[in-house]
Amino acid sequence: MCGITERVELMEPTETGTPGRAGSYRTMTAFTPADEERRRGVRRMKLTATGMLLFVAVVYVLATLAGHQGAGQWTRYVAAAAEAGMVGALADWFAVTALFRHPLGLPIPHTAIIPTKKDQLGVSLGEFVGENFLSEDVVRQRLRAVGIGSRLGVWLAEPEHADRVTAELATALRGALTVLRDSDVQAVVGEAITRRADAQEIAPGIGKMLEKIVADGGHRRAVDLVVSRAHDWLVLHRDDVMVAVEGGAPGWTPRFVDRKVGERVYKELLRFVTEMRDMPSHPARGALDRFLTDFASDLQSDTDTRARVERLKGEVLGRGEVQDLIASAWTAVRSMIVAAADDEHSQLRQRVRAALLSLGARMATEPKVQGKVDSWVEGAAVHVVTTYRKEITSLITDTVAGWDAEHTTRKIEAHIGRDLQFIRINGTVVGSLAGVVIYAVSRGLGA
Repeated sequence: MCGITERVELMEPTETGTPGRAGSYRTMTAFTPADEERRRGVRRMKLTATGMLLFVAVVYVLATLAGHQGAGQWTRYVAAAAEAGMVGALADWFAVTALFRHPLGLPIPHTAIIPTKKDQLGVSLGEFVGENFLSEDVVRQRLRAVGIGSRLGVWLAEPEHADRVTAELATALRGALTVLRDSDVQAVVGEAITRRADAQEIAPGIGKMLEKIVADGGHRRAVDLVVSRAHDWLVLHRDDVMVAVEGGAPGWTPRFVDRKVGERVYKELLRFVTEMRDMPSHPARGALDRFLTDFASDLQSDTDTRARVERLKGEVLGRGEVQDLIASAWTAVRSMIVAAADDEHSQLRQRVRAALLSLGARMATEPKVQGKVDSWVEGAAVHVVTTYRKEITSLITDTVAGWDAEHTTRKIEAHIGRDLQFIRINGTVVGSLAGVVIYAVSRGLGA
């Protein structure tokens, strides 16, 4: 063994050779060096108490002999005191001994209380703890007296403590993300997004957004960009436009006619795009504004348009590429969160640290916040106590029931036996004083 443990399990069969309540063997608590020291103290106190009993016995014998030899009336007072002291000492010896074993080995009823009533004592102890320590009123009073909210606030307001909590939260978050399987999370995320999209119609929302964009003129920048890029493309790709027009012409037309038509089409396109680019009031722009306005209205009120949008939404969500994109989003998010949790200077950890410091300052100074925290803690503690009270008390009863009776008796005697020996000493002293008083009163009444 590497050392002496505070608690070990010694495996011994039960008296009947059958399994006990704790299994096939009963667990016992080993004697520690502190327990051995207590046992030595108990033995010393036993010798002291027994020595006082022998002392008053010797005093009784000497006082009685002295009285018979005519030493005087005082010997009777001494003998009465010694006699009552012996009675008190013997009675208390019997009472103390009866707690742990049968006095003189005699099976006297209601003795050896602890070894014979061990299980009942465990049940009573469990009930006592449950009724007096695990009641809702007691839990609330004790937690309210502690003031968890204010204490936690003062502790959390310290920068080093906030750093420690932030680091622990980052470790917990990283561990949780590592344990989760990507396939499971991706399936859940994909299903949640798909279900959410299927349950909510998107056409009215898109219509309202488009209506606001058109009313604010936000679409004009997009039109400007498209028209400008179209103009630049036409300037750079004149030959491509000509080839496309000539290629679409009938085969029986002369080539020079095709070229003339191509040039005419190209010039008209370039003119149209240039005018649309340079004229904010161009008729095509106005037509586009009216189209977008009507389309925004149809998205909100036209049944056929809304139905077509919903069908399109379903087709898009049902495509494998979209589902893969949704699933892959989790991988990117997880990597980002893990990297932020590992980096002490990341925005995530810095914001969490700042939030903890702010929360700690508020908890330390604002009674309202303290009251909320105390209420949450009290509610959680009361819920645990009231819900699992039987399980908590059964820990006591089952543990006591699993102890070996003889070993438990020695263990308990080592802890409280020294104080119990004072009962024997007090019984000797009190008995002697009572004996003197009773004898004096009797003599006085007889005189």
